[in-house]
Amino acid sequence: MPSPCTALIFQLSGCLVDFGARTLPVALQRLHPERAPQPIAGTPRQALEALLDKPATAAQLQALEQMLGQVASEHAELTPGASALLQVLHGNGTPCAWLDDLPADASLRLAQALPTPVQAVTTRQARPWPAPDSCWQALSQLGVERLDGCIVVSGNPLLLQAGLNAGCWTIGLAACGPLCGQAPADWLALGAGEQERLRAEATLQLYRLGVHSVVDHLGEIEASLDDIGMRRHKGEKP
Repeated sequence: MPSPCTALIFQLSGCLVDFGARTLPVALQRLHPERAPQPIAGTPRQALEALLDKPATAAQLQALEQMLGQVASEHAELTPGASALLQVLHGNGTPCAWLDDLPADASLRLAQALPTPVQAVTTRQARPWPAPDSCWQALSQLGVERLDGCIVVSGNPLLLQAGLNAGCWTIGLAACGPLCGQAPADWLALGAGEQERLRAEATLQLYRLGVHSVVDHLGEIEASLDDIGMRRHKGEKP
């Protein structure tokens, strides 16, 4: 049987760190407490302009970038299972990288929580997700020679769609990504019924997107990796 994966591409926020992908919504809330919260979709600039309902000025974008850096420092905590998974990948030499659509300063502050070295992928020249550019750049930066067995892991539908567009396998994260959008303490404070409702809605949305497997967080990813390995063994393509 082929190895479950050739390379892994992770989103940083809402996947490896920052349970609930709270950095961007919290930054927007602090900058514009008078505005009603909006569902977060797209880049920080797109999210800000959706909140303002008009194009953002250079000063507003600069203020957002600075606030994102501050908030990222507060949210630089590993998600469940991230440390153990990264240790295994580092130990067996599996190429892996992270990417994000946050500004570089905020991303690097979040990445300080990572327990092992993971390549950072800078994608300033790439088109925004769901264009596949950043996924291809990540694989190129890792020196991967073939798409077969390359997996994108995220809770963000836009990045998962980018992974699908790039020809990669995909694993969606329902509970710790932006679709549930709960900080760790808030998630734990929810009743079991409300957790299950949010989890089910996120899982259904990800499967409708065409994602190959969905789990709550990285602590549950082993079964998904094994499943992808079996599907590849049978000749299935993403």
